Amino acid sequence: MSASPAKLVIATRASRLALWQAEHVQGRLQALYPACQVSLLTMTTRGDQILDRSLSKVGGKGLFVKELETALLDGRADLAVHSLKDVPVDMQSPFALSVILERDDPRDAFVSNDYASLDALPDGAVVGTSSLRREAQIRERYPRLRVQPLRGNLDTRLGKLDRGDYAAIILAAAGLRRLGLADRIRGCLSTGQSLPAAGQGALGIEIIASRGDMRDWLAPLADADATACTLAERAVSRVLGGSCQVPLAAFAQRDGHTLNVSGLVAEPDGSRIIRAQASGPVAQAEQLGERIARELLEQGARAILDRLLSSDTAS
Repeated sequence: MSASPAKLVIATRASRLALWQAEHVQGRLQALYPACQVSLLTMTTRGDQILDRSLSKVGGKGLFVKELETALLDGRADLAVHSLKDVPVDMQSPFALSVILERDDPRDAFVSNDYASLDALPDGAVVGTSSLRREAQIRERYPRLRVQPLRGNLDTRLGKLDRGDYAAIILAAAGLRRLGLADRIRGCLSTGQSLPAAGQGALGIEIIASRGDMRDWLAPLADADATACTLAERAVSRVLGGSCQVPLAAFAQRDGHTLNVSGLVAEPDGSRIIRAQASGPVAQAEQLGERIARELLEQGARAILDRLLSSDTAS
């Protein structure tokens, strides 16, 4: 293993949640390498700047990583910390996903000041979400509700709820918990109600692939269970060409030596949702994910994917 680092710089977005994540990794690294100076390079990404349009309309997940990758390339930063669900599944050279850290609650959270659950919402109530994946699953189960776009950082989204713009909003439970806002969660949607996004609740660290020293230094941060589960989930998304333009979900759970993987592809309006499940050895996580993706394609997901991606390109 490489000698202990003397100095490490972490690139991070400037949002409160992103800073929490970067500071969490900073603390873990300082505990591992007490003599190392670990600092943060805070940046604002295009995804943070464009707040008047949905992610599916402006370029998707890559908007949140581009500026951080530039800092890795030009040497201003050694590593970048991301919410794993924001990291494109087809990460291109010279970048690499070095480690996946422990996972918090992967479920979607129901947040409302006046109602206890989606079932309790009156007909026509407005539900806010930033995700086509969540929107499709809510529309399928609750066609009587109105689903509207919700952008902005976590505090901005909660502010819009508190202002009365929405009867309820759906957020990632992990983000609320990490910022000490678990009391805002009225309840978590079961994975049967809302299958999570690939990697939801997990943190990933990106580096320049050729930095073998960084791989060695970061290796102790890896979490085996989170790595197996999220590799399977990201494989589903990768084979399907997953992006923010497509309502796509993938979720894996470990049970001893077995991994149980679920995936879905949906029409945005929830009129059709195709689902698949498979189980197999943990050591075959990525192959399981690929199998789920092939099953979804065999059931008709290709037509949905082609139409959504072609219409997005045309627009």
